[in-house]
Amino acid sequence: MSTPMSWLARVSLCVALTLPAVAAAPAMADTQQRVTYKTGSRAAQAATTPNVSTTDLQCLSEALYFEARGEGSQGQRAVAEVILNRVDHPRFPKTVCGVVNQSGQFTYKKGRIRERGAYARAQQIAKAALSGAPRNLTDGATYFHTPAVKPKWSRKFERTARIGSHIFYRSDRRMASN
Repeated sequence: MSTPMSWLARVSLCVALTLPAVAAAPAMADTQQRVTYKTGSRAAQAATTPNVSTTDLQCLSEALYFEARGEGSQGQRAVAEVILNRVDHPRFPKTVCGVVNQSGQFTYKKGRIRERGAYARAQQIAKAALSGAPRNLTDGATYFHTPAVKPKWSRKFERTARIGSHIFYRSDRRMASN
């Protein structure tokens, strides 16, 4: 079986095994927070209020703030895609906080949030990403870096996009080395 098919088979199996647990999720409702979007009527708002874990929201918001605060919203959405692509990938931790806090993966050191407006924007982007916004900016990227650095791994992985001041790579397809 090819690597993408093998990965797809594992993901399908994981989904099949976790669906019964998801159906039983109301027991864990105290760890969830309702996210609301202003879309007009209250009925429209009620239809677009998925549950988002407050822990995942905080971890993703902080990662976007510290990693991509200077980027436009598209650049921040692309970084959120990478983090969520990693959560879905079998070689990375299975939670947003696990991915964000994985040793040696992100350059920021958690610090004090000084720009409240920038953090609010990062939080809105994080909410949308965790609520299932389409991931169509990075073509499945699981890595990124700025042009100021050239990590060794960047020669081995397929480059998928450049958005703002970040270059994105997919790790599932290795490039031939000469």
